Amino acid sequence: MSGVLALCAASLLAPTATQAGEWVGQASYYAHRGRTASGAHVGALTAAHRTLPFGSKVRVTNLHNNRSIVVTVNDRGPFTRGRVIDVSVAAADSLGFRSAGVAHVRVEQVAN
Repeated sequence: MSGVLALCAASLLAPTATQAGEWVGQASYYAHRGRTASGAHVGALTAAHRTLPFGSKVRVTNLHNNRSIVVTVNDRGPFTRGRVIDVSVAAADSLGFRSAGVAHVRVEQVAN
């Protein structure tokens, strides 16, 4: 029975892909200075994603308070298990989770 409990706990912590171009998991923010993986600077509404092409627009929704914004992917990451996106400090403020540091979010790719 403990194997079933471990499997359930693992599934709660792991990000999930609900449909093509949509992920649910944890978001964090970063105060990265300098250039990102794309060569651009961290902007007000930018983000890091592991696989989406640079320049992709995604809607990030904080599932705790339903706040939502659109950010532009210009960096790679996050590299912490269970995280689906890292957003800029300004994006974290807009989503209402900067003081908490992380939030449970839905990330949806939107048309460019």
